[in-house]
Amino acid sequence: MLRGEGALALRRTRGEPGRAQVTVVGAMSVPLTGDSLRLTAVVEPGAALSVTSAAATLALPGQGAREPATYDTELTVGEGGELRWLPEPVISVRGSALRMTTRVTLAATARLVLREQQVLGRAGEEPGSLTTRLVVAHGGRALLDQELACGPGAPGWDGGAVIGGHRAVGQLLVVDPALAEKPAEPLALGPTAVLTPLAGPAALVTAVAPDALALRDLLDRGAAALGAA
Repeated sequence: MLRGEGALALRRTRGEPGRAQVTVVGAMSVPLTGDSLRLTAVVEPGAALSVTSAAATLALPGQGAREPATYDTELTVGEGGELRWLPEPVISVRGSALRMTTRVTLAATARLVLREQQVLGRAGEEPGSLTTRLVVAHGGRALLDQELACGPGAPGWDGGAVIGGHRAVGQLLVVDPALAEKPAEPLALGPTAVLTPLAGPAALVTAVAPDALALRDLLDRGAAALGAA
């Protein structure tokens, strides 16, 4: 069942055999500062779903808004289900303020491939304020909870301890029961990207890059190393 209203439209698109695919289409220019968006996806036991987006998401300034925009995503995958969550990047435009939260609940035998990409400002532009948080529970236990804040008001965000002057940052999370028996090995994917096994049947690829194209290449390398391409 698909149901979309307001700023987000959902379209069933052609995917791989045996896997449904849905594309999220922005029906208007959102999120503006002060907006509130919510997206929910549920994969029933034994089902397989891919979710993509038609284009990058632009976080834009809003007139007179004092509170940041919020974009909350809730993902649930049942036993034996599989979700590939592969949206296009979020671009933080100068003067914007956005807080994104993604919460994922996975059954013990669920599989997940989740990619997040953030671009800090358009070409030659300083970014807006962007905070992203990813919270993942697997089999009733916490698997990952991390937050990144960039842009005005975020201490040290552009320093070597965070993104080191780069303007694109992202991660790829793979959860697969097969990783419980054969955990992924730590792997440097380049000077600014690393694949790290997690305390569970999962691995995380984290990368920074000068632009969106270079970031996607690093994350694709990680996906290939994990057999999740």
